[in-house]
Amino acid sequence: METTTISTSKAKLPPPPHPQPQPQPPIPSLSSQISSISINRRHLLTSLSLSTTTYFSLLSSQIPILPPPVDARGLFQMPPFRLINRYFLVRAGESQYEGLGVINTNPVAKTSVDNGLSENGKRQTVRAALELKKMGACEGSCWIWPSITQRAYQAAEIIASVNRIDRSHIVPEYSFLDARGLGAYEGKALESVSEVYASDGVSPNIKPPPIDDGTPNESVGDVFVRVTQLMSVLETQYSGDTVIIVSPDSDNLSVLQAGLVGLDLRRHRDLSFSPGEVRYVDASSIPEYKKPTSNVYKCYNPPNCR
Repeated sequence: METTTISTSKAKLPPPPHPQPQPQPPIPSLSSQISSISINRRHLLTSLSLSTTTYFSLLSSQIPILPPPVDARGLFQMPPFRLINRYFLVRAGESQYEGLGVINTNPVAKTSVDNGLSENGKRQTVRAALELKKMGACEGSCWIWPSITQRAYQAAEIIASVNRIDRSHIVPEYSFLDARGLGAYEGKALESVSEVYASDGVSPNIKPPPIDDGTPNESVGDVFVRVTQLMSVLETQYSGDTVIIVSPDSDNLSVLQAGLVGLDLRRHRDLSFSPGEVRYVDASSIPEYKKPTSNVYKCYNPPNCR
């Protein structure tokens, strides 16, 4: 009987083959990388642009586009085609200088106590305030625009008190309503102002003689520019309101009213205001624009013009 011997030792296997290195993909060049980035960025921006355009197209299709307001206001012109607000023109009562018969128009002294209302001027201003109340100027509400000149601001305070207007509705004006500067006539007798008005009748561009104390020498044309700027501010700032303009002198108001009605500025003296006088001006008082009277008004015997 044959015996088979089985060996328990492990059979020797051949070693595994050594792994072969796998080929790596080629590294793209720097220029190709930049090109790829540019293309991707371009695609991204294009996609965002299309998405934004689509969004706003959908949005605009749902929201109606409103037309511009039809009553947009342009540059204020004299005479105006219309007035947005209604206006009361008030000359402050007599000043202390006027009570002494002295011309005082230097803006340096406009806030001086000596430039305030005289006792007679206070009474005149109270009458003006009562006249405004009688006319119903502030039945709803109103804005009071005085010159910062002492007598004009005092007049505004009296008007506000009589008409029960809160002081917050007093708006001081710092330059457009200064008293007309009369240059070398400063400090002279009040009667000598007639010489200035004689020159005004010849031309609105004639200035009083100058002086070196700081008093301006203003022509009618200079005053006209100031009051036109004032009206431009008021017509822009308010709408459908009542505005009471308080001036320290007559010339601001007479030139303003001449401009509003289209009167030749050489004749502004025809519309002069006495101390404490009140006048109402509204859109219905503005005539239709016509040929300026300056084209037909002649002065054949200057300075005596009518």
